Amino acid sequence: MPGPRPGFLAEVEDAVTPRAFLLVLGVLLLQLGFTAGYVGALHDPTPHRLSIAVVGPAQSVLEATSALHAVPDEAVRSGTAPDRESAVRLIKDQKVYAAWLVDPAGTRDTLLVATARGPAAATAAERIVGPLESARQRTLGTEDVVPLAPGDAEGLSSFYLVVGWCVGGYLVASILGISAGSKPADTDRALLRLGTLFLYSVAAGLGGALITGPVLDALPGPVLPLWGLGALVVFAVGAFTMAMQCLFGVVGIGIAVLVFVVLGNPSAGGVRPPPLLPPFWRAIGSWIPNGAGTDAARSIAYLGGTALTPPLLVLAAWAVTGVAVTLLATDRVVDAPTGATP
Repeated sequence: MPGPRPGFLAEVEDAVTPRAFLLVLGVLLLQLGFTAGYVGALHDPTPHRLSIAVVGPAQSVLEATSALHAVPDEAVRSGTAPDRESAVRLIKDQKVYAAWLVDPAGTRDTLLVATARGPAAATAAERIVGPLESARQRTLGTEDVVPLAPGDAEGLSSFYLVVGWCVGGYLVASILGISAGSKPADTDRALLRLGTLFLYSVAAGLGGALITGPVLDALPGPVLPLWGLGALVVFAVGAFTMAMQCLFGVVGIGIAVLVFVVLGNPSAGGVRPPPLLPPFWRAIGSWIPNGAGTDAARSIAYLGGTALTPPLLVLAAWAVTGVAVTLLATDRVVDAPTGATP
């Protein structure tokens, strides 16, 4: 005769192991972190040290910069430029977000902005300078010196392009780990896995550049540099994810999601540029592939490749770290003692 059926608690313990329970708890924490991250980073855009250069005669510049310094909560970081041409150059070189051109001969001044660096930053500059002009009984006109492409109305195409590359990077690394084991059996297998990731990165970079460029006409600029950027983003994210799996097994996938989704996306400067993010998100954004990739994509598409070195170095550092950790973790497995246990 069959024995008595186990009780409900026994069935639960058999169906949901302690390891499975911890993994489910980890997923819950990631989900809550996702919500807290996006809402916390984006719900209250408040300018912090938004860079604005002032152009005009000495006395007018002094008055305007004094007014900017008086804006509360360190909302503005003011500077000066000798003339309009220099101010435009500062904007295109990503040294400032806007330039305030004061014309004492009339009652109307001009604010130069670059919506290609983020429409939210241009709007924030207008909301800061506009009331200052009204207080002086002057009017303000706005000129967009680096406008967005017609197919990039909200300025989010570069951000979503990089998000797609990041998703591909950690998904392909996760699939390789799940299908063939989190840790490669030896160095040769690790190199083969990294080689597969490299080939995927080249294909994914080209696909993303073609879709956002010639296919959808969402981003201007040459395809080749975007292709190279995309390959680097995908490989950097994938290599780091692979390294985390080598160190922590399936938990490494969760770590990758934490870094690239929970932390990377809200801080990337896609929806809100860094001066409009809270301090924590503003501090980490440019150091994560999402933010570095978004900055580089915008520079390639709109700004002639200015200020490309810092984000490319960040991406290269993630890629090199991922490769090094993967190979070192594999060597550790291979070199571990394999003798019989006592």
